[in-house]
Amino acid sequence: MNGRVRVAGTALAAALLLTGAAGCGGKSLEKKGADDSPSSAGAGGGKGSLVIGSAGFTESAVLAELYSQLLSNAGYHTSVRTVANRELYEPALQKGQIDVVPEYAATLAEFLNAKVNGAAQAAKKPVASGDVNSTVAALTKLATPLGLKVLPAGQAVDQNAFAVTKDFAAKNHLKTLSDLGASKVKVTLAAGDECPDRPFCEPGLKNTYGIDVKGIDPKGVGTPQSKQAVKDGTDQLVLTTTTDATLGQYNLVLLTDDKHLQNADNVLPVVNAQHAGDPAVATALNKLTAVLTTADLTTLNAKVDSERLKPADVASSYLKSKGLTP
Repeated sequence: MNGRVRVAGTALAAALLLTGAAGCGGKSLEKKGADDSPSSAGAGGGKGSLVIGSAGFTESAVLAELYSQLLSNAGYHTSVRTVANRELYEPALQKGQIDVVPEYAATLAEFLNAKVNGAAQAAKKPVASGDVNSTVAALTKLATPLGLKVLPAGQAVDQNAFAVTKDFAAKNHLKTLSDLGASKVKVTLAAGDECPDRPFCEPGLKNTYGIDVKGIDPKGVGTPQSKQAVKDGTDQLVLTTTTDATLGQYNLVLLTDDKHLQNADNVLPVVNAQHAGDPAVATALNKLTAVLTTADLTTLNAKVDSERLKPADVASSYLKSKGLTP
C-alpha cells in the first residue's frame, strides 16, 4: 500500500518530518542551496541544483529517485528530501525549498481546490474526475497562480481499485466492475470503515455499477487482513490500489473500473516554476512519463517492499533498462 488512499483523505501532520534520503542529511528546507548533498543519482551540477521531494512511502521514494537520476543525467546537481505529507511539501514547493515533486493528478487537484476555494466549496464543486485531461487542466488552472508548473501526465496511475480472487472472477465471468454488477452476485467488501460514506467506495459501486454490496468488512484498505479475507472466501471483494504489488500472493485480480468511478490519479511531475521551469527539466522528466506504466510502478514497488532493494538502486536499473540513462 502506498499510504495515500483516496477514500480516507490525507492526514494532517503536526510537525515536519525531514529525513535525509540518499545522503541528504537532515538539513532544514530553509537551508536549501548549493551545499545540498547529492542523491544517489550522482553529481551532475552543470545546470544548477534541484531538490526533489518525496512523501516518504515506497512509491513516492522510487519516483523521487527516478526524477533525481534523470535530472542528474541531464546536468543538474540533485538531492532527494523526504517530507511527511502534502500539507507540508506543497507549501515548500511553492516557496522553492523543494523544486520538483512526483504527484497524482486528481489528488493534488482536489488538495489545491480546497486550499484555494475552501474545503466546503471544494466539496460542493470538485474539479477532478475520471478523465485525465480535464483533471490535469483543472489542476494546471489552480497550480499556475501559486507559482507551480504542472508537467504532462503519463499512463501510470495509482488510484483506488477493487479485486476478487481469480477463481471468483472465472466462475462469474468477471473482468470489469460492470461485469460484477451485471452478475447480480452479492458481495461482502473488505475495506476501511469509512467506505459506506465515501462516494468512490460503497455508494459508487452501487450507484455507478449496480453492485450488490451486502456488507462492509472493516479490515482496512489493501491490508493483508483484507486480502486474506477475500482469498479465504470470507469476503468476495477488496478495496486496494492499482499498484498493489502483493495481489498475486493472495490469488487476486483487479476488476477494471470501466466506467471511471475513480478519479484520474495519473502520475505527473509538478515543479516550482521559477526554480525548475527550465524546459530542460520538462524534457528530462517527460522521457520517463512517456514510458512508465502502472505495471512498471507496481513492479518497482515490489522490488523495494518484497525484495528489500533500495529505491535508488531500483530506479537506476529501471532507467538503464529503458535506455534513459547510460
